[in-house]
Order: sequence, then C-alpha cells, then structure tokens
Amino acid sequence: MLGLDNIERVKPGGLELKDRLVAVNRVTKVTKGGRAFGFSAIVVVGDEAGTIGFGLGKSKEVASAIAKAVEDAKKNLVKVPVMNHTIPHQTSARYGGADIFMRPASHGTGLIAGGAVRAVLESAGIHDILSKSKGSSNPHNVVKATFKALLDIRRPEEIARMRGVSLTKVFNG
Repeated sequence: MLGLDNIERVKPGGLELKDRLVAVNRVTKVTKGGRAFGFSAIVVVGDEAGTIGFGLGKSKEVASAIAKAVEDAKKNLVKVPVMNHTIPHQTSARYGGADIFMRPASHGTGLIAGGAVRAVLESAGIHDILSKSKGSSNPHNVVKATFKALLDIRRPEEIARMRGVSLTKVFNG
C-alpha cells in the first residue's frame, strides 16, 4: 500500500466496518464532442478498534465512485496500535506535499485534528490525540501521510522485547 514492511494486514471478513467519505472530486475530460464529467472519491473504512484502510474509486456517477472506493478500502485493511484511545508515542510523516504530526493526549482531550486526518483517526478508534497537518491540504496526500504516520508507530510490547526490559520500564523509564 505505502511500501512499509512492518504492517499487519487484516482480512475484512467478520469485521464491523464503518466507512467515512473524505472527499469527492469532479474531474473533466475535454474531448472533441465536448466535456465528459466523472467523479473520483477517497474513502476511509475502519472498525474503530485499530483496523483501518483507505480506497480510491472513479466513476461517471458519485454513488458508484464511492462504492468502488469502499471496496478498494476493504482490500487494504491494516492494524494500527491504539492504547487507551490514543497512540503510544508521537509520530510524523510526509507524503507528497502533505506533512502530518501526531502526539498522544491524555483522556478527555478529544480529537484535535482537521478534515482528512480526523476521518482516518475516527475510523481507527482514536479519541484523544493532538495533530497538525502542514503543507499541502490535498485530501489524497493527507490521508496517505496519516496512514504512513500511523504505520510507523511501534507497539510498546515490541519495544520492551527489543530492549529486553519490562513493559512498565518502557513507560516509566
């Protein structure tokens, strides 16, 4: 999907997935017979428990573009670490011109994110996070940068195993 090795892929069977429409774009192709209009849609699906995916769909009608995007998203499901409705550590990523920064937040902070980032984080089940989107606001690149940032997060259990220390020592130093 984004060329990362440590991603945990998930099969859509048996999951209660909810889809969120991020953006619909009207595209025009100019031919000798006039203009041909089409639509492209980007959708994020997730079970609000750490499993998310995004997809792109193109069609002559909006509804079928969204349906194609949802089907594409279900083929690209991945698991991201969510602890206590936030992320384990801060992360940032860049995709194209979009630059995303995310920091974990304490319970009750809320989802501090805008537009495309919010759709991705809500689908993942993250309720408390601080995020900033810099650079390009193109929804396609923002969604891909957010996914890249979420997939860069390492689980605390994995870090404890690599360091050879207990899980409490990872958090408390």
